[in-house]
Amino acid sequence: MSDSSVTNSSATGLDPYTIYTEDDIPSGLTANNQEQIELALMGYQTAPKHILVYTQGTTVTGYADTLLALESATWDYLVIPDITATDVMTIATWIKGLRTTKDKKVKAVLPNCAADNEGIVNFTNTKIVTADKTYTTAQYCSRIAGIICGTPMTISCTFAPLSEVVDCDKYTKDQMDTKIGNGELFIMFDGTKYKIARGVNSFVTTIKGKNDSFKKIKLVDCMDMIHDDIKDTANDSYIGKYANSYDNKCLLISAIQGYFDELELEGLLDPGKNSCSIDLASQTDYLLSNGDYTKAELAAMKDQAIKEANTRDEVFLAAAIKILDAIETITLNISI
Repeated sequence: MSDSSVTNSSATGLDPYTIYTEDDIPSGLTANNQEQIELALMGYQTAPKHILVYTQGTTVTGYADTLLALESATWDYLVIPDITATDVMTIATWIKGLRTTKDKKVKAVLPNCAADNEGIVNFTNTKIVTADKTYTTAQYCSRIAGIICGTPMTISCTFAPLSEVVDCDKYTKDQMDTKIGNGELFIMFDGTKYKIARGVNSFVTTIKGKNDSFKKIKLVDCMDMIHDDIKDTANDSYIGKYANSYDNKCLLISAIQGYFDELELEGLLDPGKNSCSIDLASQTDYLLSNGDYTKAELAAMKDQAIKEANTRDEVFLAAAIKILDAIETITLNISI
């Protein structure tokens, strides 16, 4: 389900390589690019499902052609290991646009990018040292994306260990709390091992309709999966394939409810707190705005009659779900 999309600039061509294991890494790529793929493949509890590797010539400036190709591809996370500071916000703006105006729920791991958006993971360590090499922030984004994509949806990447790291930036507890509050994902040292401090994205400013849940990578990944699964089911099995009767609307509702029930069994949704139904308010507004009924007539109608009213080719549904977060904070008060 999770993908890490790595874009580099040492070769040519916009047909991506699809990498499942290290055996799939093309020998023709530069050593640096092969290493970036290997970093992503390290994953966490699992490796990423697969990696799409887009390459472009070293003389090419910008990423216009690659981004155009990515718009029609299927992927979850984007990484550009050799991205420059001047291009970071350009990519962040592009990701935001895909999520909001094109309904494509993708994300990116970017270096030092305080984008204040759930689609951008802001990785901020300035120094990452392994036994073999010292990496910059941008160079280690592939590893971070691989960890996120290798994290099962039932848990988070918080405290995911990076056994290969032997040194990185050190922070006090207050500094770490501030960085987490600022929407930064970073590697910390707990005195024994190096690990992800907290699985957060760059979203920090809550607004109506976007609460603290949108700050968590785990929860946003689950939201995006649910969005994509329901959208794909509607596109493949319902749009254009059924008459828009009330009974057929109920079939779609039942399918969505069944999907929620499955997610409850998988431990992703809080049992018994997830539902889908006709959006009564939106349907009422539609019937009024299209002149099907007057305001007085709608006020006199029972809810069931409004639900069963003809809405031409429109279907108005509303759902409420409760996504289960991972255990991340434990408070134990012991009385003696």
